[in-house]
Amino acid sequence: MSTKVQRQQTIMRLIAQHEVTNQPQLVALLGEEGITATQATVSRDLDDLGAVKVRVPGGATVYAVPEFEPDRLAPLEQLRRVMGEWVAEVTRSGDLVVLRTPPGCAHVVGSALDRSALDTLMGTVAGDDTLLCVAAEGHGAALADRLRELAGIGATDG
Repeated sequence: MSTKVQRQQTIMRLIAQHEVTNQPQLVALLGEEGITATQATVSRDLDDLGAVKVRVPGGATVYAVPEFEPDRLAPLEQLRRVMGEWVAEVTRSGDLVVLRTPPGCAHVVGSALDRSALDTLMGTVAGDDTLLCVAAEGHGAALADRLRELAGIGATDG
């Protein structure tokens, strides 16, 4: 019998090791690990872990936990993919850049940005559909332009 924490750690490992495309596949993989779980339990676990579906080369969508996602793509390409898929708007006020995403997606974009090593980005704070990016002093405009480029959004005044 596994605890919830052990099951969720196993789920994170399985997601990192396999391209898990659906919940029944994850239930089966857990079974191979000796962990019995229903699809409803797995669904709650995925939600608790903040797992999201991401598109991988070849077009398939697989589960990923942003903090533990394996490096399937080069970091810049991974960031470009996340930004292009989930960032709808980029605006700026001084050295603060605000990104708008669909509901529930800001943390995914924030995690990708935090791991991106963009030299002008000091850090991020994510809400539900809004992400605040703090630029290094005097670099707000350059960061906003870079984030727009990564997201495939045309430049606007901001």
